[in-house]
Amino acid sequence: QVQVEESGGGSVQPGGSLRLSCAASGSDRGIAVMGWYRQAPGKQRELVAIITSGSTPIYGDSVKGRFTISRDNAGAKSTVDLQMNSLNSDDTAVYYCKVVLDSVTHYWGQGTQVTVSS
Repeated sequence: QVQVEESGGGSVQPGGSLRLSCAASGSDRGIAVMGWYRQAPGKQRELVAIITSGSTPIYGDSVKGRFTISRDNAGAKSTVDLQMNSLNSDDTAVYYCKVVLDSVTHYWGQGTQVTVSS
């Protein structure tokens, strides 16, 4: 069983920055993809950013140029960080970390709230 631990999030004013972190442990094999999705009230969950085991990033259109994802596979845990800059009210959502082992096996974190408000 893979454990997914999220940290970061909180409240920030428009134009501000936040950093989210996610750590995955307990996998008996390599992790193919790690990343972040978000879900705002009344909306479907959407891709924010993901990164492959080879550190290739993929961003959702709404965050390109503002968010940066990075990954560290050293040690017993695999970690992924999401640096979020130039935040606006549309970024307000619950952010979920996703850990993908293969095409049929994935795990979600419990979610962390990000609120952008003046």
